Amino acid sequence: MLTVDHVSGGYADHPIIKDVTFSVKKGEFFGIVGPNGSGKTTLLKMISGLIPVAQGSILVNDKNITRFSKKELARTMAVLPQLTSQTFPYTVKDTIALGRYAHHNGLFQTWTETDESILQKILKQTNVERFAEASLHELSGGEQQRVFLAQALVQQPQFLLLDEPTNHLDLAHQKELLDLLKKSTAEQKMTVISIFHDLNLASLYCDRLLLLRRGQTKMLDTPIQVLTEPIIEEVYQTTVKTHPHPEVAKPQLHMMPRSELKLENNIKIDESYLVVKKEHILLKSPIPLRTLSTGICGSGVGWHSYFVICDINKAENCNDPAHDIMQRHLITHNFHPKATVGMMTAIKRDNVAFQFWRENQFSLFIVVIAGAENAINTWIFVNGKLKETAFIQAVMSAMEAKVEALKDMNIATSKTNKTADTASTDNILIAATQQGKFLSNASSTSVLVTAIRGGVYTLIKKVIRNTQ
Repeated sequence: MLTVDHVSGGYADHPIIKDVTFSVKKGEFFGIVGPNGSGKTTLLKMISGLIPVAQGSILVNDKNITRFSKKELARTMAVLPQLTSQTFPYTVKDTIALGRYAHHNGLFQTWTETDESILQKILKQTNVERFAEASLHELSGGEQQRVFLAQALVQQPQFLLLDEPTNHLDLAHQKELLDLLKKSTAEQKMTVISIFHDLNLASLYCDRLLLLRRGQTKMLDTPIQVLTEPIIEEVYQTTVKTHPHPEVAKPQLHMMPRSELKLENNIKIDESYLVVKKEHILLKSPIPLRTLSTGICGSGVGWHSYFVICDINKAENCNDPAHDIMQRHLITHNFHPKATVGMMTAIKRDNVAFQFWRENQFSLFIVVIAGAENAINTWIFVNGKLKETAFIQAVMSAMEAKVEALKDMNIATSKTNKTADTASTDNILIAATQQGKFLSNASSTSVLVTAIRGGVYTLIKKVIRNTQ
């Protein structure tokens, strides 16, 4: 375990680190983050013994680092600095072999079988075998960084200290390097302490984060606790939005460009954007809309400009998967699949009903398309700014309105002759312009929910009467 206990210090009479305390356990991937000038590199140099501690103490396995000899500390702790343009005319293998120096006694210690075995293992582990005999200066930046990581790993340290290890690396090399480090913490129980500028990478790979501000601890906790909008905006003095990673239980930060913050086009989605044709129903928005949908294309959460319902009766090769049919239809009619929410149903002109509603803080444009066996496709366009909870409440309100409308009209399914509720082929879309102020308080959300429920209920009854 490494313990930093009430540490202060820096350069000459200028204390940069001020009363910082934390501990890192064996096998932990620990990240140090903070704005430029917050003391990240200074703290790492103090941990590695390059800068003396003015006050407090740094303990490695309960032993103060000042009591370690240089070689003893090198056997315990390895440092991977920032990548520089300066390289030496050594081969890759010779460069990595230098890392074994800490385990040798005297100036002319012979190379042993143990050294060679460890070297070959690390060459393979870091995937540098193929250019082991190449000169270091011939390699790319990403390859050089892997070589220096191998040099650190060949020391077999308990602790690995890294100063922005992904600096100047492309996306693939960043992932490759960090995956290897994460694997080392899991399999070899090596402790990794790393400085990060990229908060999203720090979130994905680190178990805990130390957030520094002006040399002091602002926050010390898991990424989900540290990387919150209020804390990051306070420390970094910039506007961000947090959102969970789609595959990993870690938060991700999104910057907000100033141009987007001030963008207000006052677009109102209404019937003027709706086109009903034999082959499909289309609404083309002049701006991308924030969407939540169950469509064949564009399902889930996203930003879309085209909203299409394809007539399944006019689709070719109906034995093909619905997604393939939908994709062909979109491409044929010059709709970009990535910008489109696409649905399918049996369309008749009388099966479509739509209406525009205006409220004080927002307006609604709702489109309902009825299909076979009471399948209902519902589009709800909100001219307003919604938070995620409002999208979910809108879906719930729309489905409740459908069930209520079918019940009130005594609509039964042909198979069970029982009152119909929802069909497996139902599709729903909630799309918002995301302009204006958030409908965030209970009152405004309540008005939105009531308007959606009433609008969907009215249009479902209307479209069913038309089909009857």
